Amino acid sequence: MAPLYKYQLFGADVSLLLAVLIGLAFGFFLEQAGLGNSRKLVAQFYLTDMTVFKVMFTAIITAMLGLFYASATGWVNLDLMDFTDTYLLPQLIGGLILGVGFIVGGYCPGTCLIGMATGSRDAVYFLTGLFAGVLAFGEVYPWISSWVNGTAFGRLSLPAFFGIPYGFIVGSIVLAAIACFYLAEKIESRMNA
Repeated sequence: MAPLYKYQLFGADVSLLLAVLIGLAFGFFLEQAGLGNSRKLVAQFYLTDMTVFKVMFTAIITAMLGLFYASATGWVNLDLMDFTDTYLLPQLIGGLILGVGFIVGGYCPGTCLIGMATGSRDAVYFLTGLFAGVLAFGEVYPWISSWVNGTAFGRLSLPAFFGIPYGFIVGSIVLAAIACFYLAEKIESRMNA
């Protein structure tokens, strides 16, 4: 039963090598899709090119379905996987800050690395700002740590939160994705007409 690393089927060195190779492949394919270009990324917010939305939603659906079927067949034990704990208020505010940064800068943290690797100066500025924000957060964290940890929900999932079976959540999200893809196509057509 996976995850393979937890069962020590390979060591830390192989794990690190796999992480680098997967990261390079991921970056390569994002660049091939044009997602290292800040103009293409920002076009999403002008509703003229919804490629980022489609790629990210497709990745979420693919991973979700893969984990669902791997778990249902007993190949993956979801209880052994690491999930980030939910800190509701700080994560909402952090998501808003990330979103505003994405709109203003034209990059998210991953795509700015792709832009930087292809020689984009604006990506270097964005990455510099990103690191400055991380350092600033690290400096103020001691003063806000009680607030950050004040809305801790632990390891929270949608099925647990809503009390609905995992399969129903998966099916609902797949149906929502199909509707969103259709709507995104219509919006793009209308905005580019």
